[in-house]
Amino acid sequence: MEELQQLGVEVIGVTVEDKETATETVQEDDLTIPLAYGITEEDVRELDPWWGDDHRGRYLQPMEFLLLRGGTTFGSMYASGPVGRMGVEQVLVSVRGRERRRLEQESGGQTTANR
Repeated sequence: MEELQQLGVEVIGVTVEDKETATETVQEDDLTIPLAYGITEEDVRELDPWWGDDHRGRYLQPMEFLLLRGGTTFGSMYASGPVGRMGVEQVLVSVRGRERRRLEQESGGQTTANR
């Protein structure tokens, strides 16, 4: 998380759970990120989420997004289970690469090796 912060990455969690359940999750999992709670189907409709529907009822499947500084989507992941979710290392590789390309563009295409 420290390197993500150094790269200017802000991590925010979002859940459909109520405040009490979200607070318990933060405490039990020792989360250090902000966690928004009480998200509704209407709140996420424009993201076109996947929904599960089984003996537990209807529920929102996981979604992850990487947003650029201006709010443009840089990466996204929709899952129907725990497999395939973004790991911190994957995010770091993506953000480092994006940051490197941004700096190269700002310097006229020169890399640090060319200077």
